Amino acid sequence: MCSTTHVPAAQYLRMSTEHQQYSLENQSAAIQRYANSHEFWIVQTYSDAAKSGLVLRRRSGLQKLLQDVVSGHSAYKAILVYDVSRWGRFQDTDEAAHYEFLCKRAGIPVVYCAETFANDGSMPNMIMKALKRVMAGEYSRELSEKVFAGKKTIAQLGFRSGGTAGYGLRRLLISPEGKPKQILQPGERKCLVTDRVKLVRGPSSEVKCVREIYRMAIDDKMSIRQIVSELNGRGIKFCRRPWTFACVSDVLKNPKYTGLNVWGRTTQKLGGSRVRVPEPQWVRVQAAHEALVDEKTFAAASAALHSRTWFRSDEELLDGLRRLLATTGRLSQTIINNSRKAPSATAYRHRFGSLSRCYELIGYCGTKKFSPAALRRRMQRLRNALLVELLELFAENLTILQNHRNNRPNLEFRNGPRFCVLACHSDTTALGGIRWVVQPVSTECHLITLLCRCNAENTSFKDFHVFPNIEDPGRRRIKENDSWLMAGKRLKHLAELRDVASLMVKNEGGRPLAPSRQ
Repeated sequence: MCSTTHVPAAQYLRMSTEHQQYSLENQSAAIQRYANSHEFWIVQTYSDAAKSGLVLRRRSGLQKLLQDVVSGHSAYKAILVYDVSRWGRFQDTDEAAHYEFLCKRAGIPVVYCAETFANDGSMPNMIMKALKRVMAGEYSRELSEKVFAGKKTIAQLGFRSGGTAGYGLRRLLISPEGKPKQILQPGERKCLVTDRVKLVRGPSSEVKCVREIYRMAIDDKMSIRQIVSELNGRGIKFCRRPWTFACVSDVLKNPKYTGLNVWGRTTQKLGGSRVRVPEPQWVRVQAAHEALVDEKTFAAASAALHSRTWFRSDEELLDGLRRLLATTGRLSQTIINNSRKAPSATAYRHRFGSLSRCYELIGYCGTKKFSPAALRRRMQRLRNALLVELLELFAENLTILQNHRNNRPNLEFRNGPRFCVLACHSDTTALGGIRWVVQPVSTECHLITLLCRCNAENTSFKDFHVFPNIEDPGRRRIKENDSWLMAGKRLKHLAELRDVASLMVKNEGGRPLAPSRQ
């Protein structure tokens, strides 16, 4: 039991894999002792087990905490955290300060229980907190360098440092004394840090298949797509599933099949983006494991694949597309990949950046329809641009909230309603009519919805409608002046959004009709 003088508080726990002192149990015990001595009453717990403190996107516990605090649905008046590093080891200290400020602005301060300073906003304590944040970020940077150096050393010794073995190969666990222990199955990992892993030859049937792939590429001069078709036609499986272009390509292009151990071709440090490393900086170890094919065979296969790219220069590649366009009347990724007279769509992307760029260079406008992937990217860009426009329009009165169940941001007016943005692309019917595809997200149907219809080319938004909610989350197609649109409120300008949304919150009776299926 606690007295009425106790302040309700939430505790946030985070543990990576660093030290036992930071176990969730130890953190919780220390926070409980602090709460008992400072008249706090812990009413809720948020935790992130085995999560790095570098980025927010993988920390569902902290995300949920911030969501509850900002939305005003929290039942506590303070947040207890073990120390500054448990809040996060963000590389930008302003990010840690931003998340703490969100809590402070909502009237819920963050209290660091194991720190020697009080988080009271005084100048000395603010300086100490900023220094602690820098130290927390620096710890991660130093640890990253040490881990990188350790993995590089392991790779230079010829051992495998992460990743799957690949078809025809297996991972063998080696003891510190160099004695083989066991073959690791897919998904298994070593349990002792002193053990090592190296590649060994796999089953004889897979080794035979690898060599057959090289023979088909060199002697039969078959393309990768032809090899895929041949293997699947023979009923040969790739790890219990059909062969694909990527599977055969890896067998023919990965130097590990010659016994060469290559490490460090890409890097991804401190939660950042994956980047390619210049080739001179790669770690290469010859004869690191038993080869399945010799270097001469590997080089011959590489030359055979290169020779099949008949169009060498940029202009010759584009001429190939022009001839294909003249034959088929249109171009697409499927048409290019199915053609035996041109390289794959991937080859064009590697050379020119995208198929759209290739189409532009040969003067092909394409059809008005985008591919599903391209349309999704375009709609995402339009939606993000609209969010920026709304934030600029309403300045400090609008806040972005992350809906963590579908990773879509919602928005909320200060002292006002929360709403979602639903972008609807246009589609053309067989008779040339225009329809708009309405596909709400089920977790957002209870929110006020800003529905944005695109123009016929899907290059911008043509109008905006506000709905109090959308009951049916199913996919629907609506037409111009559809009766369903009449149930909402059309905005003459985006500046009306806040007033219209607030009015809908007060008027709880109105609900939109079910969209038509036309």
